Amino acid sequence: MRIRRCTTLWLEAAELANFDLGAMLAGGTGVVTHMEWLAHSPHLHSPVQVDVAEIPLLGSLSPLDWVAAAPLRERYGATRVRRLLQAGLLIGSTKPWVMAREADERFRGQFWNGLAAVSHMNSRWEGVDAAREVEEAGLQTAEDLRQSYGIPPPAHCERAAHSAVVKLEATRRGSLDDLLDARATCRNFDTTRSMPLAQLSSVLERTFGMRGEVQGAEDFDVMKRTSPSGGALHPTECYLIIRRVEGLPDGIYHYQPKSHTLLPLPYDQQQVVVVDSESHGAAPKEALDRLAWIAVGGQSWFAEAPVLCVLAPRYVRSFWKYRNHAKAYRVCILDVGHLSQTLQLCATHEGLGSFVTAAINEVDIERAFGLLGYVDGPLAVCGFGPRANEMQTYELDPNRKIWPRT
Repeated sequence: MRIRRCTTLWLEAAELANFDLGAMLAGGTGVVTHMEWLAHSPHLHSPVQVDVAEIPLLGSLSPLDWVAAAPLRERYGATRVRRLLQAGLLIGSTKPWVMAREADERFRGQFWNGLAAVSHMNSRWEGVDAAREVEEAGLQTAEDLRQSYGIPPPAHCERAAHSAVVKLEATRRGSLDDLLDARATCRNFDTTRSMPLAQLSSVLERTFGMRGEVQGAEDFDVMKRTSPSGGALHPTECYLIIRRVEGLPDGIYHYQPKSHTLLPLPYDQQQVVVVDSESHGAAPKEALDRLAWIAVGGQSWFAEAPVLCVLAPRYVRSFWKYRNHAKAYRVCILDVGHLSQTLQLCATHEGLGSFVTAAINEVDIERAFGLLGYVDGPLAVCGFGPRANEMQTYELDPNRKIWPRT
């Protein structure tokens, strides 16, 4: 058998803490820290703990060149070599190791920059109730944040003395200004009525639809959308959780930008693992409601939107051009940012409330839509729909455009 190292490997010297009753009884705080080495590889589900003696073995191998296994077993021990093969940090050439080898080769074929891939895969959530965590931490209001964290950095950054500034003429207000001012994050959706299909169609077409297409070269089609995209590649796909839209069955869908159509996808609610909501004082979540709730990290005010749009780049589309490039992942993040702002403006134009959040459970979303994090993973979720008549959950509305107050 021959062996090589996995494609991307990052070793972290991690300081871990645990409670020790004996240490507390001896007069200490009871918190004991110790150092561990963690090996991160994007094709694996979680970091792998390694011991110090295994680090030279991992560091001696190439991710490209295969070497004979026998000398490695003699030098480092057969048990240690086998453990690293089982963990997926070492890749074997024979049949018993085919699953790890195929996973590593598929990851290699996406052309990720190594550090970006490690960051991306390790920042994904699974089963996190972010809203409950914020509540338990006592960080729900601006006053809570100020009390816990002290004075924030100032909202306005000044780099020079006031005498050096150049006064600019105010812009004449128009309809665009009214639209921009009316865009505000919605936390109060009307759950009693359905949204017209025409409004859904309008927002999707103006945000994600193809506005033009040209053949840049043979087998290289270039699409135009209303938002910019790095290299004009437009890698971001829109997957939808839809409820309460007139004339459209509730379900999950994939938007097709060229034909402006929705493709229904199979949905198995058993594939969405959610923490026990009843133990947190929340109502049990069933079917699509359950998926919507976990998708937005337990932020129930967002989960109530009739349409949730999962923005998930196909990384290989962008990385095909920007191969192993340190800026390529950043370009995908910008792509999602552009689309989310366009979506919010289009929804506002339709008189709808909207939001965008990155506090999402990526792993649960991937499982529901059949995605693989490093191939085509979600970076944000947007939502839109009719606003409620009354504000039950606080919204930031400094211009008083949405919730007029006396």
